[in-house]
Amino acid sequence: MLTVVGPKGGRVFRVIWTLEELGLPYAHDIARPHSEGMYAVNPLGQAPALVDGAAVLTDSLAIMNYLADRAGALTHPPGTPERALMEARINFVLTEMEAPLWLMARHGFVLPKEARAPGMRAVAEGDFARAEAKFETLLGEAEFFGGPTFSLADIFVADMVRWAEQAKVALTSGVLRDFADRMAERPGWQRTVAALA
Repeated sequence: MLTVVGPKGGRVFRVIWTLEELGLPYAHDIARPHSEGMYAVNPLGQAPALVDGAAVLTDSLAIMNYLADRAGALTHPPGTPERALMEARINFVLTEMEAPLWLMARHGFVLPKEARAPGMRAVAEGDFARAEAKFETLLGEAEFFGGPTFSLADIFVADMVRWAEQAKVALTSGVLRDFADRMAERPGWQRTVAALA
C-alpha cells in the first residue's frame, strides 16, 4: 500500500491528484511539516513523503515522476523529446509560478515576523503576473501544457492556480483561468478535493 505523508494542503494535493489520476490505491497519513510524524519519514521534516514498502520518497516532483514512470501514464518515455518538453514545462512552473507564491507565503506567515520583508507580497504578485503571461505564450493553442495529452505538467499548473487562489492572488490571465477551470473538471481533481476536504 502506498502511503502519502503530509498535511491536507500544500504540495500533498498534487501527489494525491497524481494517485487519483493513476487509479492507485493509497492511504494518507496526515502530518504537519516539521512534526514528529514528518520527521519519522523525512529527516528534513518537509512534506510530502511517499512510503512504498521499504522505500521512502520525498519531494513532490520526485514522487510524481516515480508514480507516473511506474504506471506508464501521465508522462512520456525517458529520452524522448516529449519527455524533455514536459520536464521543461514543469521546471517553468516550479521556477516561474511556484517560486513567487512560496516567497509570498514565507513572508506572509511561514517566517517569524521579525524575518519577514515588508513589500514582498507586491514583488511576488508582480512576478506571478509575469509568469502568467509566459504561460500563455508557452501554451499557445494547445489543450495541454506538457504535450499532446494530459500529463504531470498540467497537474503542476492547476495546482499553482489553487495556491494563488488560496493566497488571494487575482489572476491576470483569462487563458490561465480557463485552463485551470478545465483541469478542475477532471474526475481526478474532484476526487482529490473530496479526499482532502
